[in-house]
Amino acid sequence: MAKKGKIKIITLECTEARKEGKSPSRYTTTKNTQTHPERLEKKKYNAALKRHTVHRELK
Repeated sequence: MAKKGKIKIITLECTEARKEGKSPSRYTTTKNTQTHPERLEKKKYNAALKRHTVHRELK
């Protein structure tokens, strides 16, 4: 039988937009929690700021 719960859908939110008073952009992606238990960080595009910014995983 296959184990459930290894792959989870997570939400990434922009870290710089709130500091500048704009609405943060959000992306959804999946990650394997067994191989990467730490929080995920990626550089993604924020349309409100018109540049690439760091997006971190929400709880």
